[in-house]
Amino acid sequence: MSAWLEGRFQLKRDDFELDAALSSPSQGVTALFGRSGSGKTTLLRCVAGLQRAQSGSLRVGDQVWQAPRRFVPPHQRAIGYVFQEASLLPHLTVQQNLSFGLQRVNTELRIAYDQAVELLGVGGMLQRLPHQLSGGERQRVAIGRALLTQPQLLLMDEPLSALDSEGKQQILPYLEALTRNLEIPTLYVSHSLEEVTRLCQRMVCLESGRVTDSGELTEVVARMPLSRQVGEPSAVIESRILAHDPGYGLSYLDLEGHRLSVSLRDAQLGETVRVRVPARDVAISVHRIEGSSMLNTLPATIIGIEPFPDGVRMLVHLQCGRSSLLAKITRKSFELLGLREGMSVFAQVKTVSLLQDDQLG
Repeated sequence: MSAWLEGRFQLKRDDFELDAALSSPSQGVTALFGRSGSGKTTLLRCVAGLQRAQSGSLRVGDQVWQAPRRFVPPHQRAIGYVFQEASLLPHLTVQQNLSFGLQRVNTELRIAYDQAVELLGVGGMLQRLPHQLSGGERQRVAIGRALLTQPQLLLMDEPLSALDSEGKQQILPYLEALTRNLEIPTLYVSHSLEEVTRLCQRMVCLESGRVTDSGELTEVVARMPLSRQVGEPSAVIESRILAHDPGYGLSYLDLEGHRLSVSLRDAQLGETVRVRVPARDVAISVHRIEGSSMLNTLPATIIGIEPFPDGVRMLVHLQCGRSSLLAKITRKSFELLGLREGMSVFAQVKTVSLLQDDQLG
């Protein structure tokens, strides 16, 4: 898919330097991913025009928003911006806050008021004031207000970071519905791999103001080195639903001809789903093991090996057809098995690890 948004920004401050190129397609969600201080929000603010880079260029569709002799101010950029805090107008009801977004619009409506209300599930709270809402409810209203400005581009700056685990669980299904039902390209800032794997299709990784990798999410996650991992190392795979087995609480996926058992999913047969596989839940054997409690055994090839900083564990990169997995094993096991790059092995994956990322911290 060709780039619909293309930008390059160079910015220097006393304690930070940004030098990053960015591109994204006209559909889907692109994650700006990295640790705190990596430059994610600064890059997003440059796209919004809230931060003017000393040297920069930005094309969105057929419009130039920044060039050496051109700078379109933020209020003239067709963007919806969702901040970490909801920042609703406290004296206005939910309905009035949503309508405030519509008041700024002088173009054809691409997102109707009723559509935004339904997608975000806020119909039952329209007459409430912001202080009468939970954190997750306030953020849903803030997203609705941003959508109703009819943006060409939606920018979301860690919209779940101020929420507790329960609040995240409440809002994530609505964000997933938005990404499925609305054709608004979105840049999504996060340092949470769990959020990104649920919501995003593409990924741009930043470190110290530089882009270290970018591309399709499954591919970028698979080649992410330990030094850039945030939290538990994990791989992301996409697979198709083969069958459901409610009696055992399982669903079966087809991964390039191999059947995977996962916790029962609410999905249609034939539907493509994405699952996150933590490295700690993948074991390696040099021979196929029969009679194991692990139901998933996949032939794989070792394509990379990294030692953990503690010196006692190893991260093994595995290629399973077109999909990739990671395995975290002890150095002793690594040496006893005689593992090396290019070696054919079997990856054993715990059924319970293949969840729908529904436990986010």
